[in-house]
Amino acid sequence: MIQQILPPVVASADTTADLLDSPVFPEEEAYLEQAVEHRRREFVTTRGCARSAMTALGLPPAPVGSGAKGEPQWPAGVTGSMTHCDGYRAAAVSHSRDYHSVGIDAERHEPLPAEVVEYVTVPEERAHLRELARTHPAVHWATVLFSAKETVYKAWYPLARRWLGFRDARLTFDPDAGTYTARLLVSGLVVDGVRIGWFTGHWSVRDGIVLTAIAVRRGR
Repeated sequence: MIQQILPPVVASADTTADLLDSPVFPEEEAYLEQAVEHRRREFVTTRGCARSAMTALGLPPAPVGSGAKGEPQWPAGVTGSMTHCDGYRAAAVSHSRDYHSVGIDAERHEPLPAEVVEYVTVPEERAHLRELARTHPAVHWATVLFSAKETVYKAWYPLARRWLGFRDARLTFDPDAGTYTARLLVSGLVVDGVRIGWFTGHWSVRDGIVLTAIAVRRGR
């Protein structure tokens, strides 16, 4: 499902079932030593998806560790992202010569609690959500926004190597085009000598799952 909102040169793999027979590399075993069962299932399955995506990209399967912030540690020359929610796991990878970073996210298409909406949004977004709910009431827009903000962070962190809060970006959605724009409310992100103030992404709702994706292309 996730491939439909990703560029063609970004490879992906996803599944609605845990891939418990996926091999785990020795370099990854340390991350599982104290993991509870559901966390182990998520880890093994998303890594299995990541290696399937690497194969689709023409690369050999390789270990994917976790950094200090929980971010995937991809092999040299690769950038990518992984996600999981109840009933869905996915990974997407690209050659780093094509894309600086990739961010994907999946959430169940269910209402987001009001207190969470308040926590993750700025006032302009809350007004935007009310208008989207009026014109397109079949979509749980706050959940789409939450998911999209996860992709903003996942696209941002490999470039900036520092934290980005939920309220550090302001999102707007085009419900007909299936796109969104994230205006960064913090400064200082410079890539290839160019200051970046925004990201663009794609979203969709399929089979009860919200899917969002950002791919930051080189030479943008």
